[in-house]
Amino acid sequence: MRTFYRFCLLAQIFLISIPSLAQKTTSQTNNRLKTLDSALTKLQERAMFNGVVVVAEQGKIRYKKALGVANSETAEPLTVSSAFNLASVSKQFIAMMIMQLQERGKLMYDESVQTYLPDFPYSGISVRDLLNHTSGLPEYFDLAQKYLGPLDTLTNDGLVQLLHQYQPPLLFQPGDRWEYCNTGYVLLGAIVTKVSGMPIETFFNQAIVRPLKLKNTYIYYHKSSTIPRNRVYGFRRENGRNVPDDLIRLDGVVGDGNVYSSAEDLLVWSQALYTEKLVKVSTLQEAFTPVKLNDGSTYPYGFGWMIEDDGKVLMHTGSWVGFRTLILRYVDKKQTLIVLTNGSNAAGRIAREILEGKPVQLPQTQLISNIRLIDGTGTASRNAAVRMRGDRIWEVGELTAFPTESVTDGRGLVLAPGFIDSHSHHDVSTKPDAIPALNQGITTIVIGQDGGGYWMDTLQSRMQRQPSAINVASYTGHAMLRQKSMGVNGLYRTAKPDEVDRMKALLQTEMGKGSLGLSSGLEYEAAFFSNRNEVIQLAQVAADSGGRYISHIRSEDAMMDDAIDEIIEIGRATKMPVQISHLKIALRNNWGLSTRLLAQLERARSEGIDITADCYPYEYWMSTLRVLFPKRDYTNLASAEFAVNQLFDPSQSVLVRFAANPTYAGKTVGEVAQMRQQSPAQTLMGLVAEAAAFSEKNPEAGGIEGIMGKSMDDVDVKRFLAWPHTNICSDGANDGHPRGYGAFTRVLGRYVREQKLMPIETAIQKMTSLTAEHLGLKNRGVIAPGYYADLVLLNPDTVQDNARIGDNKALSTGVEAVWVAGRLVYKDQKSTGVYPGVLIRR
Repeated sequence: MRTFYRFCLLAQIFLISIPSLAQKTTSQTNNRLKTLDSALTKLQERAMFNGVVVVAEQGKIRYKKALGVANSETAEPLTVSSAFNLASVSKQFIAMMIMQLQERGKLMYDESVQTYLPDFPYSGISVRDLLNHTSGLPEYFDLAQKYLGPLDTLTNDGLVQLLHQYQPPLLFQPGDRWEYCNTGYVLLGAIVTKVSGMPIETFFNQAIVRPLKLKNTYIYYHKSSTIPRNRVYGFRRENGRNVPDDLIRLDGVVGDGNVYSSAEDLLVWSQALYTEKLVKVSTLQEAFTPVKLNDGSTYPYGFGWMIEDDGKVLMHTGSWVGFRTLILRYVDKKQTLIVLTNGSNAAGRIAREILEGKPVQLPQTQLISNIRLIDGTGTASRNAAVRMRGDRIWEVGELTAFPTESVTDGRGLVLAPGFIDSHSHHDVSTKPDAIPALNQGITTIVIGQDGGGYWMDTLQSRMQRQPSAINVASYTGHAMLRQKSMGVNGLYRTAKPDEVDRMKALLQTEMGKGSLGLSSGLEYEAAFFSNRNEVIQLAQVAADSGGRYISHIRSEDAMMDDAIDEIIEIGRATKMPVQISHLKIALRNNWGLSTRLLAQLERARSEGIDITADCYPYEYWMSTLRVLFPKRDYTNLASAEFAVNQLFDPSQSVLVRFAANPTYAGKTVGEVAQMRQQSPAQTLMGLVAEAAAFSEKNPEAGGIEGIMGKSMDDVDVKRFLAWPHTNICSDGANDGHPRGYGAFTRVLGRYVREQKLMPIETAIQKMTSLTAEHLGLKNRGVIAPGYYADLVLLNPDTVQDNARIGDNKALSTGVEAVWVAGRLVYKDQKSTGVYPGVLIRR
């Protein structure tokens, strides 16, 4: 990187001040040019600009600047005479040659392409369709990569033959719509060669370069016979280094790109378009006329030019390998902006906004240095630094700070992707600082679990009204759909066909609004009475939309075998990913049988069923007292006895809340039984009855009762956590079970550091990239360029959960800092008051 900056000092920099011209221009323009100069300098200092910018008025250069290198390997400095690959800006030159041939009577715009290229297989496509991007042709890139050998170079004629041989279907009928198409301009290049009777580069020199006396403009392509002058080589910045990124084997074609020119020559070209040096004004005007589609509507594109503000602004951009280009003409002011870069940067947008007087915020970077990087992929940790730009990760590796860049010293601690909680009940609308999640390193929660949740529109409005420190994604709950379609009092039966249809329609709408898929809580009464057919029909709707299915299965104890069979059948029938929520074995007689269950899941996976699970690291769950009666016979003493002997331990199971008698909250069921001088089974029945009576008298009340039930064995928990297809979750909320504040840090402290159940790299993968994979989330869960900058800095030697029963909100230790979308949201166990979280849509 030091070498890069040394050579940048050799760059040629010009700021033109012509007194006679300055007198004619406004101070506003001068100020904008000063702002532009400052912005380009700052961008170059932070490796975001390597190129040339020219601004001209009335054909006179007002400003020009060249910064950086023409060749990243030789460090040859750029000048305003350096010839860049124009990428798609090349299209206007190809269009000009077609217009010249039309003006000479050699071709007609509305003639079929087959007239000039007999092997072209589509009879209904005209030359005009190619010029206007209305042909319906697919892009040639996939066709070439599919059918060319690895050493073959694609040519214009070769593309015609590929289309002739394979005849890929059109995307739409010619003229029906506008869709940018590089294929069309490669074909126009072939037409120029065919109609002119000479190689396209020869005609280009005769028809454009010589008449305009251009000095550094030419056609050059892969394996070209021409000798380039002042050629600029493309490169890209990759993790702090400049890597060549230039012509590839597709670059034997000319038309959609591969015209080279300098900023100086482009200005001459731009000025020529106000004259008749190349074609008549009437001919040229058609290039600046919006295309008219078959339905009579228009689209603001002519022949190689985007058209804005009723033709007062004409522009085109280009992007190919390491080149980014822009030519922008303000016709009424006769002002021209030219931006040519060869470092994959985007100074063009910023330059335009400055020139137009719009408020501009330059991209901000920040560096986290001196860290032990665990990137979320499961690979071994390594020493590195991470640079963020805006809300994304930009670079990872051995990085040096830019001038005035914000730097965080990681002090040798672990930097990992922000943890993703695949099963959460945290409520960020009431706790937007999201401390319960952030204190354990969670940056994204997934709600809508167990069949409940919110409609997508409701979530969106809530997050707009009250932004959050963390991201939120959501499933659509099965019980929500049932209640909407069947009514609150109609849930305790199977659904009728018309009710299922209403549920399917609702789910389809929610999927279209970005829901991850369908969630179910089949053990709970609102969904317990549904049959498999109902669930499969709904799951199929989610599958057809590319969604997923997650389920608190119908039983985690007495009827677990049937419940596992049900979710496997759903995966088999819908062919979509299915996930078991908070995998556990809650029946005492089945403790230790986790290996048998995992083998069953592996058999399903071997059949092609994508079944996975999430799991939290505790031996006790939290739910309602009513789930302890699998047969829903709440007054059956035998069932109550079965519950206290097989489904939970009354002496270790705590009532979190009990609205009918708040004094019971915080006590175990065994302690309440002693207070009542009853057996635990009798007490359990009494508590269920009292809660039901309270609910009937207080129909608006929610969360009437809840219990943390001790009913799992640590051996099974460890096996489930270690299964390669299990990701970590909390199933936690802002209150109640300690998992709401400590699930992820408990894994890292208890099961990784203390018990060595798995390497820390594996555990973090289960909290990040594996979770993102299970949820279908893109660009999250890995520390790599282009991924969202959701990060957590933690101390692996001290990280641990501190939340316990009776102190369920104690903050974890060892989580030093958390970033969401590149913004620091948590530090030193405190919120920073920043709320960059978004609603993530599928």
